[in-house]
Amino acid sequence: MKYALIGCGRIAVNHISAAVNNKLNIIAVCDVIESKMEALLTKSKLNKDISIKKYTDYKQMLSENNDIELISIATESGLHAEIALYCIEQNINVIIEKPMAMSIADADRIIAAAEKHNVKVAACHQNRFNIAIQKMRQALEAGRLGKISHGSIHVRWNRDKSYYDQASWRGTWAQDGGALMNQCIHGIDLLRWMMNDEIVEVYGKTKQQFHHYLEAEDLGMAVITFKNGAIGTIEGTTNVYPKNLEETLYLFGAKGTVKIGGTSTNNIDVWDFADENDADSENKGLQEATSNVYGNGHTSLFADMIEAIKKDRKPYVDELAGKNALELVLAIYKSAAEGKPVQLPLKKCSTLDFSGRFDNE
Repeated sequence: MKYALIGCGRIAVNHISAAVNNKLNIIAVCDVIESKMEALLTKSKLNKDISIKKYTDYKQMLSENNDIELISIATESGLHAEIALYCIEQNINVIIEKPMAMSIADADRIIAAAEKHNVKVAACHQNRFNIAIQKMRQALEAGRLGKISHGSIHVRWNRDKSYYDQASWRGTWAQDGGALMNQCIHGIDLLRWMMNDEIVEVYGKTKQQFHHYLEAEDLGMAVITFKNGAIGTIEGTTNVYPKNLEETLYLFGAKGTVKIGGTSTNNIDVWDFADENDADSENKGLQEATSNVYGNGHTSLFADMIEAIKKDRKPYVDELAGKNALELVLAIYKSAAEGKPVQLPLKKCSTLDFSGRFDNE
């Protein structure tokens, strides 16, 4: 399957590695900064492969390579929707890095375009493929937790000024958003997915505590009321000193308690059920080694997407999943800005609605 990558920044090496691991035919890479393409290919040990073309214009790349079947988009977040829509209109399947878009309107456009052109769209929430997360999901679907009381996600990470200095778009409302939209959206996706997706109400608070050189928040908290009666809580921040502490997901049910911990929801810290079985002893204390906070899920997400294309089915993490995660973050932003609970679904909302939010703090 012929593949190309648009955007060669921080996360791109995970996309290229996933493409290599799945034996995709890498046709081209694209970035407006040529040195980033060179650096990526060198880091991925593909710099001597002269068959991989390099482009600074993704539209030129597509016009000169009309046989590309799959593209992943790993640019700054504010460009995701525009590029995805162009690729979809060329009948190309796409994997879109998180967040899928920056507005409800753009997410809806992607969903409609994918249906119209009959192409597959995967939102890159790769942590759904973590071994620990998959085991939690299997236990949940098997009913082992019983009725769910509540759940929570804690993303307690660190991002200092040197991180934001690497790219001028980081922390801006137009191209990125803050800690919740960039760093915490994977955990937010997991919580909403585990709690059965349907949300009635969101109450959120956001602050800019330390990162006053940004436009957006470095701390966000929220309480979510789900349609099934369960309650969810979110804590997301980039203010933890001196380095990333944890990304931890809890589920509390009448018959079970599960805590997935580690720096990126990759370890099983608590695994207790009323109906204990032989496999449970193996799950307790499970740790999945990862080389970075992005985990190992990109390879599995790519493998699923390839199979979805071949078998003409929905990807495991489809475009609706991408919209759901985006919607919850935007709902927290909206609630925090208005100082009151927000009802879902959101009909319209964009990160740009919050421009100037922290100018006087």
